[in-house]
Amino acid sequence: MASSIRVSIVGGGVAGASLLHALFKFSHLDVHIFESATEFGEAGMAFGLARNAQAALQLIGPSAMQCLERAGAVPMKGVRFIMAQGEGAGTVVDEVDEAVQGKRLTSIVHRAAFLQELLAGIPLGRMHASKKLEKVDRNGPVTLHFTDGTTYECDILVGADGIHSAIRKLILGESDATAAPRNSGGWFLMTLQPFDKAQASLGKELITANACEYGWIGRNALLMHNILSNGELVQFAVASNDTGVDSKSLDHWQRSVRADEIKELFKDFPPDLNKAIDELPCNVPEHKALYLWEHLNAHTYVSGPMCVTGDAAHSTTPWHGSGAGMSVEDSLILSTLLERAGTPTEALTALKVYDRVRRPRTQRIIESSRVTGDMLMGRHAETGLDPKKFGSFVSRWDFIIDFDMENHRDEALQMMEAELRGEGTL
Repeated sequence: MASSIRVSIVGGGVAGASLLHALFKFSHLDVHIFESATEFGEAGMAFGLARNAQAALQLIGPSAMQCLERAGAVPMKGVRFIMAQGEGAGTVVDEVDEAVQGKRLTSIVHRAAFLQELLAGIPLGRMHASKKLEKVDRNGPVTLHFTDGTTYECDILVGADGIHSAIRKLILGESDATAAPRNSGGWFLMTLQPFDKAQASLGKELITANACEYGWIGRNALLMHNILSNGELVQFAVASNDTGVDSKSLDHWQRSVRADEIKELFKDFPPDLNKAIDELPCNVPEHKALYLWEHLNAHTYVSGPMCVTGDAAHSTTPWHGSGAGMSVEDSLILSTLLERAGTPTEALTALKVYDRVRRPRTQRIIESSRVTGDMLMGRHAETGLDPKKFGSFVSRWDFIIDFDMENHRDEALQMMEAELRGEGTL
């Protein structure tokens, strides 16, 4: 296609980088990415990309999947959830094994390493750091105004600017209750430990080269651990919920968690786990924990030439491990539709189709993650700490990981074609 469509991506995290990687190969798209920080990088730790997200990477192109491999992703061989408190302490609630199931589960990868690989082949002239967005002018061409006094014009503006998204507020309006995120009341902290040290503390049965993710369910407490960085590190996650506090009044993004608070949460856990908690997360007097914020369901992800993707569209609690995966799925669908668009007008249609296709799936994941989190921390009214009431717990992930990404992509394209023929319903 000879026509050039100017696409601006605001936000240089995984959502923006995966979209840029997907769009860059299309010669009719003039794509640029803008990041407010002084350089492109991710401050967070590791995340999982399950088989649905890996299928999306494959469909974006071989280079996208190679980015995951080069970033040192560690395939998880299995996932096991164990009750750590109550009468059922020590009982395996549910588990899944990749070898038994015959399907890939998930791979754990460092954010920073994956981001670096996604951007590795992008010309520096397409990547703009130190560009903090000040305002967007839609009188005529979409014009981005940055705080350094520079401007940039585009036909399509994609907000990949995270949970604090300014683009989301522009799309929905400041007065819309879903424009800003809400604090769920839950919090988590992560710590990385050398493999040998973690194995010495937890034992060779739980920390093995045969990478398996463990989740230990307690009374308003959760401990999870997994292997990453090609088996060199073990990531521990500690999570709880601030009970007795109205989550709506919690306007902080972080909280300090003292070692004695962590010990109190896990004091009734099995002795081996208690020993590991003392030696690993509690080897420093205090941690900075992140509150878990989420978006309520918005009525749209699109307004004219603007759309949002990734956490800017559907920030979620982490209990389904699907935040990054949803971003990669977004990148597949949005890049597929923009590839088909031959003109700026057709690109507007692509955004409408993207919204129609992606919003129901991502919002269902947000809602399910909320319930899953309550179950994992023994807070759910129906399951509590009774392993018998969890049923087939891992089946809660089925609608996410067994999703047919190729069919999802094809449905989006069919909807786009119908709209361009004038036979659509958008």
